[in-house]
This record gives sequence, C-alpha cells and structure tokens, in this order.
Amino acid sequence: MEPKDNLSAIKNCEECKKKNHDETDCWSPEKMITTLMKNHYQSETQWVEEGLPNLVDKILVNYNAFGGMDHLEGKDLPSKKIVIEVLEDLFTVLFPGYLGETDIISKANIKYQLGAKLNTIYTRLTIEVEKSLKYICRKISECPQDICQKRAHVVVEELLETLPEIRSTLSSDIEAANNGDPAAVSTEEVILSYPCVMTIATYRIAHELYIRCVPLIPRIMSEYMHSLTGIDIHPGARIGKSFFIDHGTGVVIGETAEIGENVKLYQGVTLGALSFPKDEKGNVIKGRKRHPTIGNNVVIYSGATLLGGDTVIGDNVVIGGNTWITTSVEADTRITRGSEETTYRKEKNK
Repeated sequence: MEPKDNLSAIKNCEECKKKNHDETDCWSPEKMITTLMKNHYQSETQWVEEGLPNLVDKILVNYNAFGGMDHLEGKDLPSKKIVIEVLEDLFTVLFPGYLGETDIISKANIKYQLGAKLNTIYTRLTIEVEKSLKYICRKISECPQDICQKRAHVVVEELLETLPEIRSTLSSDIEAANNGDPAAVSTEEVILSYPCVMTIATYRIAHELYIRCVPLIPRIMSEYMHSLTGIDIHPGARIGKSFFIDHGTGVVIGETAEIGENVKLYQGVTLGALSFPKDEKGNVIKGRKRHPTIGNNVVIYSGATLLGGDTVIGDNVVIGGNTWITTSVEADTRITRGSEETTYRKEKNK
C-alpha cells in the first residue's frame, strides 16, 4: 500500500480531531513539527515551575471530590505486598521443593528451616491481621488498644495449626486432578503447572481466615490468585475434598456456594447468584445464601451456569456444557443441552 493510501485509511484520527489538527498531522513528520511549533510550547523547566503546582492543586481537589478512593492517614489497612509475600511463604511450607522459594527447605536441616519459615510467617501475618481487625474495629467504635493485637495472634496461630489438615486436603485435590485428567503425566506436573493447584491452595488458606472473620486479607489473597489464573473462588465458599478444576479459566464460585467431595468443574463454569434481594431503601440485602449447593461426585462441564441459593444439585449428577440451571436437580441425573442443527451453505461464485 502506498503511503497516501495508508494516510487516507486512518485519516479519522480522533486525537487529531480533539486538538484541531489537520487529519494527517499525526502521520506526517513535517506537519507534526509545524503543528507542535504552532502550539503553546513551554520548556520542561516552565512546566515544573508552573504546570506541576497547578496539577497538584487539581489532584487535591479530586481527592476531596472522590474521597472513597483515598486512605491518606495510612492507618489500619494491610499491606497487599506483604500479604502476597506471606502467601508465597505458605506455599513453601505446603509444597516444599515445588512452590514458593524452592531452595529454602531441604532435608538436611528441614526442622530448623521449617521452624524459621513458620516464625517469619507468624510474625508478618500477625501484623497484617491486626491492621485488618483494627480497620473494622475503628469503624464500629473505639476498642481497647490491645484487643485486636491479641485476636490477631490467636487467628494466625489457629491458621498455622490447620496447615497439616490443609496439606491433607490439598493432597486429595492433587490426586483428583491427576486421576481426572487423562493428559496428566504425574503429580509433579500437576503441582508445578496446573493453575487449579495454586488457586485451590490459596482458597483453603483464605477460607480459614474468612471463617475467623478477618476482613480484607482473604480477598486480597483470592483476588491475587484470580488475576494470575483466571479462576475466581470467593474465600467464603465451602468446598470439600478431592476438588478439581480442569483448565480453569473463567470459573466463578460465589461466596455462599457449597461444594461436596469429589467434584470436577471445567472452564467457564459459574456458581452464581440468581438475584440480589433489596430492602425498602433499595440496598442489597447481604448475608443470605445466594449461590448453589453442589453434592458429591458431581461433574459440571464447560460454560454451565448454575444460579441461586435455593438451587441444590444432588449427588452423582452430570451437567453438560453451556446449560443454564436455576432449579434443584435430583441425584443421579444427567443434564444435556438439546442439539441444534448446524447448516453449511456454500456461496455461489459471483
């Protein structure tokens, strides 16, 4: 394509229109220079001395207008960076040699290294949990200064005490993935490469904090993993052993969802809310069960959507892909979507 043709193809440059430039200024070096020289040009020094203070004033006005996005005092909010680092440290403990810092724990002096790692987790996470508890406490009323600190110690101690149980449950999840995917070569491959492993591990850690009423941190953990894997599991969901998400991208599991044992989901499955009941003022009523309950030994194929807190899926149910379910399903049922005829038509030569 000749340059002129290329210019005409993109002549509707929106940026140029906004600045009243000639429609080809953005694509012609000569005209671009001319246009720049015609504008109110100021040196870097001029902008720093005049433009920058003006910008600061505008942003301060914006802070006042949109105060919900500010936390200028910096009190009582956990550090997202530290929470993620602690999560990585927990992976080191849960999957030594696989996830997290793989060179930290070795058989030669595992007892010392494990103790040191757990102590670091305990110290750092307690500080972040305390800040999270204070964040909620101060919203309600002033409380005794040390109450949140004491509670934070208890919460983190209880979380760490559950690690052996979490590892046991994760072992069943990994086994379910290895047995449930014909393409899986080994448990090593599953642990190192399957996105569901890290996501489910994160969920099981975050859930322990969630049920102990720790604000903010469980969601920081789960949404961090959501951003990495595309799998969105709310820490409030209740999920049994031997849970496997095949492929995973686009899976959504809501806060009040309940999932039994030996359940397998494929990509794009949604366990969501059917509607959001509101009070007389139009505000969403929170705290109710909004998401489905899934029994044991259930398989849900890709793209299926299950909605509503009253929707109960019985044991041994198989739900086909791209189905839409808003009512309960009896045990031992197979649900498939009716086939649609696909038509192929060859266009005649013109």
